[in-house]
Amino acid sequence: MPEYEFIDVYVPRGVSRKEAARLLTDHAEYGHWELDRLTLRLDGSRRVRLRRRIIRQLRATW
Repeated sequence: MPEYEFIDVYVPRGVSRKEAARLLTDHAEYGHWELDRLTLRLDGSRRVRLRRRIIRQLRATW
């Protein structure tokens, strides 16, 4: 079963949809994050949860 680490990103209500998409694209391209959940709140702000897979390396035994 893969393990993930999560990060929450808060996008205020004044940020346009295009700017929010660019912000999330930058996280995806440079930080290797993917969208886990997006919540649109009543005040118009967005809470975005991003995730990325944790890759653990096994020790080599000789």
